Amino acid sequence: MTAPPFALLQRGPEAALFQTPEGQVVRAGAFLAAAARLAQRLPPGVAVLNLCEQRLGFALGFAAALLRGQLSLLSADRSPARLAALVAQAQGGQTQGVVVLSENAPPALIHASIHVEPRVCEGARAVENPVIPPERVVARVFTSGSTGAPVPHEKTWGALTTRSAAACARFGLAADGPVSIVGTVPAQHMYGFETTLLLAFHAPVSVWCGPAFYPRDIAAALGAMPAPRMLVTTPLQLRALLDAAIALPPLAGIISATAPLPLALAERAEARWQTRVFEIFGATEAGSIASRAPSESDIWQAYPGLSFAAERAGAEDGCVLRVSGPFMAPVSLADAVEWLSPESFRLLGRRSDVVKLGGKRASLAGLTRILTAIEGVEDGIFIAPDDLDAASNARLIAFVVAPRRSADDILAALRREIDPLFLPRRVIRLQRLPRNEIGKLPQENLMRLAVENGEI
Repeated sequence: MTAPPFALLQRGPEAALFQTPEGQVVRAGAFLAAAARLAQRLPPGVAVLNLCEQRLGFALGFAAALLRGQLSLLSADRSPARLAALVAQAQGGQTQGVVVLSENAPPALIHASIHVEPRVCEGARAVENPVIPPERVVARVFTSGSTGAPVPHEKTWGALTTRSAAACARFGLAADGPVSIVGTVPAQHMYGFETTLLLAFHAPVSVWCGPAFYPRDIAAALGAMPAPRMLVTTPLQLRALLDAAIALPPLAGIISATAPLPLALAERAEARWQTRVFEIFGATEAGSIASRAPSESDIWQAYPGLSFAAERAGAEDGCVLRVSGPFMAPVSLADAVEWLSPESFRLLGRRSDVVKLGGKRASLAGLTRILTAIEGVEDGIFIAPDDLDAASNARLIAFVVAPRRSADDILAALRREIDPLFLPRRVIRLQRLPRNEIGKLPQENLMRLAVENGEI
């Protein structure tokens, strides 16, 4: 029997939701029973800070909060300072406190904690698969901090459920039977939350619950899952996987997000593994809203059920995109776009990404793409100092990871490609950029780098 449209699980009791490294296939009925047992341990009226690192433990914690009618707090930033601020904010709201769910000892914060055992026992007594009101706010998700302090955004169950159905339709997940998904992104991040947890709840997919960060782990995880297989990853990890030259089993597709995917990288992956690469466009405030196949088109197509409207900014800055969809308030995004229709757009870049020097404009993302396309450059980024508009001698800053190229070589290559006004004062070589676990570069980390290198 098909579950109601807003049930916790849109799967039959024998459906495979997850697979563990030990080879256990976690089925929907047993999963729901384990989540119900965990829900009984949650104190009433509290928000649930889900710090579980293993995907199965995280899924059990989120489902338990749903069963208990409690709000889940999701943050990919696990630093003690960020978590302390998050807890303080939640305690100042409408909850009676915060409880932490974790498989390990939680950080030294003042709150209750519950140990989560990431394990599901077969043969447990069946429990009811509840229908959850679509307007209910079930999660508060925090931005990554790549453009400033993390900002919270609340998610309704209806918006999350309908977006899963839209992703299922967009990527053809029901076309050829159950699909195995290996994800390299934490479930606390909106992208990982949607693709490696909610899809398991709502679509005919089974998700890997073991390690999948380093290239060998990813290859082993894909090999452990039945075909057809899809890899959900980031441009940074996709590049590392290609550079490692490790053999992979056949892939039905690759999905990438969290940062712009260079066309050359997408084409390289498609040629190496004889598959299609898809890219998701989204933001924490709106979730995933559009996709494209970079090797086929640069135009983003809306997920089914969503519509776009254009809010005019300056002609040179493009339009502001306003997104509307089921069970969500309309959201205006921080990106400049060329609006093509209510279902499509072409991305120009973040509005805050455009810098002006000498009466000319350039995109930091565009300059970064030129930098990282230089032969021998493994990673890099352009940033602008805060006084770029005010100080006559201010210049852009370029950080680069290029073990086999000198700073002078890279600067010479940039000189051939970009306007002299936007050349960095100097190219600063690093062993690695301070990216977080999803490949983003938090603004505070970049500013710290600039200070440490005497650029600010």
